[in-house]
Amino acid sequence: MISVIIVVAIVLLDQLSKIAVRSFMTEGQSISIIDGFFSITYYNNTGVAFSFLAGHRIIVTIVQVIALVVVALFIYFMKGKGGLFEISLAMILGGGIGNLIDRLVFGKVTDMISFSIFPPVFNIADIGVTVGCMLLLLDLYLDIRREKEIV
Repeated sequence: MISVIIVVAIVLLDQLSKIAVRSFMTEGQSISIIDGFFSITYYNNTGVAFSFLAGHRIIVTIVQVIALVVVALFIYFMKGKGGLFEISLAMILGGGIGNLIDRLVFGKVTDMISFSIFPPVFNIADIGVTVGCMLLLLDLYLDIRREKEIV
C-alpha cells in the first residue's frame, strides 16, 4: 500500500509542477528564487539524463517502458521484502511514470529545478528516480552488512 501512495504522490507533484511551469513560463525563462543559487528555469529535454540520447524519442520511450515494467514487477513480486526496498522502487517507479507521461504526451520532458552548483536542470520525477536509486543502494549495502554479521 505504501508503494501506491509514494508512486501517486510523486506523479502528482511532478505533473502539477510541470503544468504550472508550462502554464506560466516560456521555455528558457528563469525565475531566481535564491539569488545566484536556486532558480526555476523552464527547459524541455528530449533525451534522458543530461540530454543523453536527445532526439531518439522512440528508443528512449521503449527502454523507459521496459524499465518501468521491470520495476513494477519487482515491487509486486518482492512486496514481502518491504521497508526501504519497497520505498526505493516506488520512488523510481513514480519518477519514471512522471517523465514517461511527458515523453508520451509532449515528446519531451519538462524540467525546471536549477541550482548554480549543479548545471543540469531537472524535475520532481528526476528527484524521485535519483533518491530511489540511492535508497536502493543503501538497502543493498545494509543487506550485505546483515549477511556478514549472520555468517
